[in-house]
Amino acid sequence: MYELDMLRIILVVLTLTQIAYSDDWTCWRGPVGNNHASKTTRIPTDWDLQTGKNILWKSAITGRGHSTPVVVGEGIFLTTADTSDDTQSLVKFDRRTGKLLGQWVIHRGGLPDRIHGHNSHASPTPAFDGKHIITVFHQNDAIMATAMTPAGEKVWQTRVSEFRPEKFQFGYGASPLVVGDFVIIAAEYDGSDSGLYALDTATGKQVWRVPRMSNLNFASPILADVGGQRSVLLAGASTISAYDAATGNQQWSVDATTEAICGTCVWDKERVIVSGGNPESGTWCVGANGRDELLWENPVMSYEQSLLVVGDHVYALSDNGVAYCWRTRDGKEMWRSRLGGGGVSASPLFADNKIIMAAEDGSMYVIAATPEKFELLREIRTGESIFASPVAIDDRLLVRTAITENGKRREYLVAIAGQ
Repeated sequence: MYELDMLRIILVVLTLTQIAYSDDWTCWRGPVGNNHASKTTRIPTDWDLQTGKNILWKSAITGRGHSTPVVVGEGIFLTTADTSDDTQSLVKFDRRTGKLLGQWVIHRGGLPDRIHGHNSHASPTPAFDGKHIITVFHQNDAIMATAMTPAGEKVWQTRVSEFRPEKFQFGYGASPLVVGDFVIIAAEYDGSDSGLYALDTATGKQVWRVPRMSNLNFASPILADVGGQRSVLLAGASTISAYDAATGNQQWSVDATTEAICGTCVWDKERVIVSGGNPESGTWCVGANGRDELLWENPVMSYEQSLLVVGDHVYALSDNGVAYCWRTRDGKEMWRSRLGGGGVSASPLFADNKIIMAAEDGSMYVIAATPEKFELLREIRTGESIFASPVAIDDRLLVRTAITENGKRREYLVAIAGQ
């Protein structure tokens, strides 16, 4: 009888584990690339970091980084850089408890002397290819890609390209993109080997390279099914372009945007949209049918953060703290509302029919995902500094934030759940 009861308990635990791990968040903007949580995910709308209300756990992070958490199997992975010992590392936390499971130094020394004040030495989000956690760092005047097992064993490391900007020393920010057996990495700067690179995920060897304009750019490539074809989208150098992931061949390119773009392209079935602001500010929408066609634009700037498409509408939180909703087909403004005083780096997230937006001062906003009217469901201060985009998974929010302790900034990964 005892053995039978124990067997039942084990089966229940295994079932719960399978349910909890049925979805992973494998890369920047999630496995589909649209920053949408799973349709079954439910998220909290009330919490308090100071009192601990609905805070499942809060785990300290050594150093600083802006990378979004990646959730794979039992682990949560993110990158960090510690300028006190000149290291760049991959960190692993337990998915359920937040316990630190490992921290592996990938680079020691070689951090660039100068970066933008809103950047970090660990801004690109890792990507999981089914076997490896792939990280990308700017160090020793180069872009370096490294594949690690989830247990922290190094499989390969590749020098993707030189990265030695001359005009602006702002650092690096593009996240890697896994497509099949390739990992695609943008290394764009004012140098001769500025380009889009594809590496073999098994070996790290270069498969193809597409030259890009010699122009410092920070945008991450993203895979989209749009305009009747599958495309790797990338904005910057005053264009929005689409590439074939298998060969790197350009499918189309439209003259739009501005020189430097940080945000990732978003899309609906027929259009691609991006926002930026250096040197020109704006939001641009182009057709994805291969024709040189700028469909609409407006002067709203979301510089570091990406946009969010839900259905036939696109949502934004601009640099000056105003939330917007536009119709994708023609750019018609459905609503706008001021949320805060500005300073935005994190990208909006769609989960549980809600939109989560975060500002650099730690303010988080839960908004109804409806174009009919603006409806703010909750505004909650969550720490003092949010640069990384939140993730919704396992009916909880994962938020990378910072708090001042004993006069020093300290980063934490926080898991929030409950209603």
